[in-house]
Amino acid sequence: MFFSSWNDLLRIVIIGVLSYLSLILMVRISGKRTLSKMNAFDFTVSVAVGSSFSTVILNKDITLAEGLTAFLVLIGMQYLLAWCASRSRRFRRVLQSSPELVYYQGQYVNRIMIKNRIDEHDIYQSVRSEGVTNMNEVYAVVLEPNGKLSVLQNAEAEDNSILEEAKPGHSFSE
Repeated sequence: MFFSSWNDLLRIVIIGVLSYLSLILMVRISGKRTLSKMNAFDFTVSVAVGSSFSTVILNKDITLAEGLTAFLVLIGMQYLLAWCASRSRRFRRVLQSSPELVYYQGQYVNRIMIKNRIDEHDIYQSVRSEGVTNMNEVYAVVLEPNGKLSVLQNAEAEDNSILEEAKPGHSFSE
C-alpha cells in the first residue's frame, strides 16, 4: 500500500518529534557517559534505543507513553550499570572488555591478535595515523575496549605503569 491516510502521517510526525525531543532530554539528563565512545555495552543500549524509537514512531499500537517508558528503562539501565561499573572492578570486568596488548617492545602478541581478528596491517595503520614512520619508535599498541588501537611511542614509555598488568604473555583481562 502506498498511502493510507493523512492521519497516519500526522501521527508519525507528532510522535516522531515528541519522541525525538524526549530522547534528547533523557540522554542529556543521563550524563556524558551515555554519549561516550562505544564499547559493546554502549552499542547494545544504542541499538535497543534505536529499535524502540522506530517502533514507537511506526507502530500505531504503541503509545507515546509506552515508548517514553521504554526509553526511560533502557537509558536508566545504562545509567545504573555504568554507575555500578564505576564502583566495582568485578562488575566492570563482567560488563566491559579489558584493554589488551597487541604489540609490546617490538613483539606482536599473536594470540591476542588472532583472538581479536587483528593483523599487522591494522597495527601499521594505527601507527601511521599517529604520524609514526618506524615501528622501532613504537613501545606498545593497545587494543582498547572500544576497538580503537592506541599507540604508545618509546618516548612516552618512561613510566609504563599503565601497562603493568599486560607484560608479554598476559593481557589486561587475565
